Amino acid sequence: MLRLETERLYIRDAEESDFDELLGIYNRKENMQYVSDGNYHWSKKQLIAKYQKFNQQIENGYGIFAVETKDKQHIIGEAGLFNSFDDLSVMELGYIIDSAYWKQGFGTEICRGLINYAFSTMKTKQLIARMYAANLASVRVSEKCGMKRVKNGFTSDGLEFLEYSISR
Repeated sequence: MLRLETERLYIRDAEESDFDELLGIYNRKENMQYVSDGNYHWSKKQLIAKYQKFNQQIENGYGIFAVETKDKQHIIGEAGLFNSFDDLSVMELGYIIDSAYWKQGFGTEICRGLINYAFSTMKTKQLIARMYAANLASVRVSEKCGMKRVKNGFTSDGLEFLEYSISR
């Protein structure tokens, strides 16, 4: 099911045929360096299980979605809205983009699309984005999309993280 469309992208429910391309993205160290556990050794079975776990309530509009280019119909990553706060009026957004597509504006396009989708379709009141402070690209994307830094701190292993927010 198509969740949203941007100028260059479709953000839609993942299909079984997407998992080989997604697995290639997940198994590149560079792509996963800023993901919380940094794991870049995934099996297809593990990836499908992750999607099943996060998409148990996908009929409610949130979960992990495949990000596909309109022109080539190629999967370039994933994007998601997460019920991290057990309150559907406050959702967390996130995305992973294959490094081959970095520095082309796709992060900003995905983020703006998720913000619009969450506020218009899901009637969310606040969106949160969390990232490591070292992930300068995601910091810039958050700021370009109108998000404001609301928190910073350190993980248990000493890495600085930032939290950005935007409200309706």
